[in-house]
Amino acid sequence: MNYFKAARLIIAFSSLSYLSLTFLRNYNSPENIEKRCLLKFEKDFKNHLETPREELEQLLDFADNNYFKCIGIIQF
Repeated sequence: MNYFKAARLIIAFSSLSYLSLTFLRNYNSPENIEKRCLLKFEKDFKNHLETPREELEQLLDFADNNYFKCIGIIQF
């Protein structure tokens, strides 16, 4: 009886570990990182028609910096 409980515990732990590793591998894939960062970029950069040019440039610089930071590219 104890062997059956131990086997169930080992199987449950192994299954949970496998699912966690699969999720993390998928979540951290370059394609998914790029999609998440692109969505953040689009949120940061909203082009309003009445926005002055200087403010629009600052907004674009801010969005660019956040996008590169999200992807992991270090800018100087």
